[in-house]
Amino acid sequence: MVSFTYIIKDKFGIHARPGLLLVQEAGKLTSNITIFKGTDSGDAKRMFCVMNLAVKQGDQITVHVEGENEEADAEVMREFLKNNL
Repeated sequence: MVSFTYIIKDKFGIHARPGLLLVQEAGKLTSNITIFKGTDSGDAKRMFCVMNLAVKQGDQITVHVEGENEEADAEVMREFLKNNL
């Protein structure tokens, strides 16, 4: 398993549009991807789970990536977050 943290910079946090883009990006990957905000967590491939975390600007999230391609998939998620959130 590969894990990394990221602080959300988008002034609206993970709202509908970037949330959908995140789910679509995660859906392209073969690894299981889980996003944690504090003690709450959600499957990054499911929109309801991502939106239920209610991630705001300045919140720190932890992303866990687990699977055969976890290193490459984690890098894809890092780049996505850096460029979109």
